[in-house]
Amino acid sequence: MGPLIAPVVEELGWHPVEDAGAAGVARRVAVEAAQRLGFEPQRLGELTIVVTEMASNLYKHADRGRIGIRCLRDGGLGAVELVAIDEGPGMADVVLSAQDGHSTAGTLGIGLGAIARLSNRADGYSRPGRGTVLTAQLWPGAATPAQVAAEGLSRPLTGERVCGDRFAVRPHDDGLLLMVADGLGHGPLAAAAAAAAADVFLASSLTAPAAIVEHLHKTISYTRGAAVSVARLAGTAVQFAGLGNVAGAIAWPNGDRRGMVSMPGIVGHQMRQVREFEYQMDADAVLIMHSDGVSERWNLGNYPGLPRRAPLTVAATLLRDSGQRRDDACVLVAKASL
Repeated sequence: MGPLIAPVVEELGWHPVEDAGAAGVARRVAVEAAQRLGFEPQRLGELTIVVTEMASNLYKHADRGRIGIRCLRDGGLGAVELVAIDEGPGMADVVLSAQDGHSTAGTLGIGLGAIARLSNRADGYSRPGRGTVLTAQLWPGAATPAQVAAEGLSRPLTGERVCGDRFAVRPHDDGLLLMVADGLGHGPLAAAAAAAAADVFLASSLTAPAAIVEHLHKTISYTRGAAVSVARLAGTAVQFAGLGNVAGAIAWPNGDRRGMVSMPGIVGHQMRQVREFEYQMDADAVLIMHSDGVSERWNLGNYPGLPRRAPLTVAATLLRDSGQRRDDACVLVAKASL
């Protein structure tokens, strides 16, 4: 399989792991998704082990653990991706904890090692007292796709089944185009507005962020509208345009960051002007875009080593710690180099 640059993501929901039986729900959702994607029986069995080990680890060792399940599609191929997050007690060394035989609870210590062995790609980040993020990606075969330079994650506000926030990524000749949309309000109508924005964005051939925002404004007026920001990342150069309160920032490991400017308005309903701004980042920096369901008080300086992890791990950590439960939330993270 060629390099996987920007797969289409289908979120299948978050599942709290509060008791020993919670693994069954997450396992069923993941296996049903894999069956739709054409996984062979042996690979289905391996996926079952990974989900079970993730859920078992959350139940035995973690506080307020949840597993997010989603499908990735790249042309005719599809994968199941799992994201496990918790709020403590954390681990001092995720790499050591993933080695077979290492245990802090008197068990055999094979869970994290099995996740790493059976997944095409696995990643994690943890800090003592701050919780742990683990991700696992399983494709039907043994081939490991190239690392994705931009990944995002979303979750609905507490009590809702669908999320009104959406991210999308598509490649262009010399880089990536990134979009975050926050549908007005919550629930199915907000989700429909954000989904419409994502569909138009993915189908468009436009590459200038301001032109894309203007195009979205004209084409999703039948929805309730959305706050939308679009960025173009080419090497270390960033072009950015937005309407509404979808935030964008270039952030450095030491905690420094530079916010990007979005203009007032609602895509599809209220637009006075769209302005495009240019920024510069370097190999150490990350580009972070998020909806207003994520507090802007995050600081990468509080997470030593996190910017070196995969974009999805960065997104999941920020969503866990800065996402507001009373609102839909979405984070998209991109790197100039991997």
